[in-house]
Amino acid sequence: MLYRNFGKTNEKVSILGFGCMRLPLLPGGDATQIDEEKSIELVRSAIDRGVNYIDTAYPYHGTGMGQGGASEPFVGKALKDGYREKVKLATKLPSWLIQTRSDMDKYLNEQLQRLQTDHIDFYLVHALNRKDWERLKENGIDEFLDSAIKDGRIKYAGFSFHDKLDLFKEIVDYYDWSFCQIQYNYLDEEFQAGTEGLKYAAERGLGITIMEPLRGGKLVNNLPEEAKDAFNEGDIKRTSAEWALKWVWNHPEVSVILSGMNSMDQITENIKVASETEANSLAEKELKLIDKVNNIIKNKVKVSCTACEYCMPCPAGVNIPGCFTAYNNYSMFGKDEVYNMMLKPRNQLASNCVECGKCETHCPQGIPIRQELKKVKALFE
Repeated sequence: MLYRNFGKTNEKVSILGFGCMRLPLLPGGDATQIDEEKSIELVRSAIDRGVNYIDTAYPYHGTGMGQGGASEPFVGKALKDGYREKVKLATKLPSWLIQTRSDMDKYLNEQLQRLQTDHIDFYLVHALNRKDWERLKENGIDEFLDSAIKDGRIKYAGFSFHDKLDLFKEIVDYYDWSFCQIQYNYLDEEFQAGTEGLKYAAERGLGITIMEPLRGGKLVNNLPEEAKDAFNEGDIKRTSAEWALKWVWNHPEVSVILSGMNSMDQITENIKVASETEANSLAEKELKLIDKVNNIIKNKVKVSCTACEYCMPCPAGVNIPGCFTAYNNYSMFGKDEVYNMMLKPRNQLASNCVECGKCETHCPQGIPIRQELKKVKALFE
């Protein structure tokens, strides 16, 4: 296992971290019913082989975002028998549930109990976006983090992020963060924080944790055949997972990649790659091959929507960027759960469009939104 400095903390973290969001389940598929025997074996095997960064969060393996899931209590069990002392433990404050300053202490104290520990090594403010960030600032998030560090409940403060680059930079500059967590892979160089955000945070001394290095498994399980063929044409034969992970680790700004490993084979493969991939180790020929695959996938994009949201809010309630994201993902990877899982329950579907045309007058890309929404409706509804 290789290790890197975690930004200004100077802690050494394994470049591969274990993400506890998609653990093996008991028969029946209930997300709250973790197969604890199998999962504990996986987590401890990874730790025994050098992984020292374990990541969870308040809602993981739960029924929704409003209550605690099964992941944190499971991690508390998995880290018994001396394993807690071998790792750096990361979990996250559920930012969307915070309405008052006292809520912050309430959830942190609850998480410490759920995890059966007296401190969190790396504590993140979870999934920051503009709306939650403004409310957190008003309720004193900086004072809370300062006090939690001072009294020893957390060692280092960080945040995870799901919004646009300008907000990312604003958050980075607002507080003396030790680290941050962003989505990053060879398809997402310009998505959310992206490469520019990655470098911006690193220049300010933040350790950087990467989530979705395989884009939720799509860069492994759902690659278009043309992309698979391109990888197979390379002089060096690697799995699609290996190519994707190596691309992220090639960036010296990256400290640790999170992987939701739910089989021993995945652990074995990922640890093998993590034991031999230094920063800046990919040759120019290899980088060009990944660029080729990137272009093959992106050429399947149906709508050139950048999710700038100038078209929003829609008077009829349509989540226009969300509809186009689902449409593009389906075209690129052949399967997408976003539409039914995220948009349908919130009644943000393409079929709500009343063709008023207001959105098209604001779209900087000149997208014929009404026409494209009809295609989304035909595909998913």
